[in-house]
Amino acid sequence: MSGNTFGRLFRLTTFGESHGVGLGGIVDGCPSGVPISEEMIQHELDRRRPGSGTGGTTRKEPDQVRLWSGVFEGQTTGTPIAFSIENTNQRSGDYGPLAEIWRPGHADMAYDAKYGIRDFRGGGRSSGRETVARVAGGAIARALLARSGIRIRAYTQELGGIVAPEASFASRDAAAGRPYCAPCDEIVEIWENRVRSVRGQGDTLGGVVRIEAFNVPAGLGEPVFDKLDAVLAMALMSVGAVKGVEVGDGFAAARSLGSQNNDALFPGGTALNPGNPSTNHCGGILGGISSGQPIVLTVAVKPIPSIAREQHSVDRNGQPVSLRVGGRHDICAIPRIVPVLEAMTALTLADALLLQRRMTRDGERA
Repeated sequence: MSGNTFGRLFRLTTFGESHGVGLGGIVDGCPSGVPISEEMIQHELDRRRPGSGTGGTTRKEPDQVRLWSGVFEGQTTGTPIAFSIENTNQRSGDYGPLAEIWRPGHADMAYDAKYGIRDFRGGGRSSGRETVARVAGGAIARALLARSGIRIRAYTQELGGIVAPEASFASRDAAAGRPYCAPCDEIVEIWENRVRSVRGQGDTLGGVVRIEAFNVPAGLGEPVFDKLDAVLAMALMSVGAVKGVEVGDGFAAARSLGSQNNDALFPGGTALNPGNPSTNHCGGILGGISSGQPIVLTVAVKPIPSIAREQHSVDRNGQPVSLRVGGRHDICAIPRIVPVLEAMTALTLADALLLQRRMTRDGERA
C-alpha cells in the first residue's frame, strides 16, 4: 500500500512534490456524462492558490491545470481522468541549509525514519503544496455530486484563538468571497490585525473550519468499519495541517445529557427519511450512515510549523542545532486549506454515493 490513492469506486491517485516539476493526479471510476472543464477545476484551484492575502506565502504560482484524458467535448467519458499542475516558482536553494536538520513540527524526522531518504526542498511530498492535486480531484467529485443536488460549503469559525460571532445562513454561504473565508464581515478586520501582529513576531497561527454538506441522501456509509463519519474523518485527517475532526456536536456531546443530545423525530419527513428532526446534534450521520440531514464537520487546523523565530532541534546525527526557518511560508493554513477540506469531503461523498448506488442496483446512470 502506497497511501497515495483515496477512495474505493471513485478513486483519486495523486503524485508530485513541492519543488519537483509539478503535481497531478488520476481520477478513476467517475461515471460518464459529468460536465467537466479546465475552467471549472481552475476556479477551485484559484481558491487555494499561493501568493494572495495578508497571511499567505509570497510564493507566486498560477496553478494552471491541464486535463490530459477522460474528458471529451466537456463531459467525462468514463475512462481515467488525468490532470497536471506545473510548478513554476520554486526557490529550492532556500532549503539547502536544512538538508540535514529536522525542523520542529515538520515531517522531516518521520520521513527519514520511514524511507531513509527525503526531499528536503520544502518538505517534498509532505508539503502543503501536495494538496493542489486533491483540490483538482475534488472539483471533479463536486461536479458528480452536483448532479444529485449535493452541495458543500465551508467557512472559518476561529482564527488564532479568536472565534467569529454567529452569522446567518446567507452570510455563511458568502464566506468564500471574504478574506479568511470569514462567516461575516465584522470579524475580518479583527482577524487581519491578529495575523499582522503574529507575522511581526515571526510566528504562525492555527484555526478552526466548519464544513457543511447539504442534500446528502439518507443511507450513505457502511454500518461497521467504513462508517461515513469514520471515512470523512480519515479523509480530513489526511490533510497535513489537520489535528482534529468533530462530527455534529463533537466533544460538546460528551458534556451534554442524552436528553439534550438526541435529535427528536417528528412527522413530516420524506418518503426515504420519514423522520423530521428539529435539531442536528448528530451532524447528519447516525450509526455511520447519513440521516438525510446536513452533514456538519468541524476541523482543527494547527499553526504552520515553519516559523522565523529561533527554535531548538537536532540534525540527522542527533547533534543539537538552533535554527530559523527561512523561505516563503504562510502565516496560517487558513484560508487556503478551506477548499482542500471541501475537496476531501466531496471525494468521500462521491465515493459513498457510487457505493450506495451499486449496492441498491440503481439502474439509472450516475
